[in-house]
Amino acid sequence: MPSEIKISLTSAMKTTMKAKQKERLIVIRSMLAAIKQVEIDGRMTIDNDGVVLPILDKMLKQRRDSFQQFTDAGRNELAKQETFEITIIQEFLPQPLSEEEIATMVKQAIADTGASSMQEMGKVMGLLKPQMQGRADMSKVSGLIKLQLS
Repeated sequence: MPSEIKISLTSAMKTTMKAKQKERLIVIRSMLAAIKQVEIDGRMTIDNDGVVLPILDKMLKQRRDSFQQFTDAGRNELAKQETFEITIIQEFLPQPLSEEEIATMVKQAIADTGASSMQEMGKVMGLLKPQMQGRADMSKVSGLIKLQLS
């Protein structure tokens, strides 16, 4: 079964080309290129969203990091571009989790793994990452886990 995200990206690319939305098209093409690169590197065809989500999640994280660096450096025009790209990437990711949902999932994962110290944080992250991939900022989730375990 082909990846739903990949199909929607290809469809969006065609629509965006017809609408002559150059900036949006560049972002969509970069997402498709990142997916294609993984396919080439792994000599495989990506056919499920479980493989596509981490790719787009990584792109999102890179944009957030760049946004922060540009903002800190006072480069507002570049920060604005990163915000635009973040918005486009998020359109193709699953619905983000709310703060309450994240907090509940973290508490549940800590209970399920029996984690009681910072040394067991990896177990908790290992359980949560597949469930939250593309739906939550994992650095914030990590901070929440640290807060709960300390």
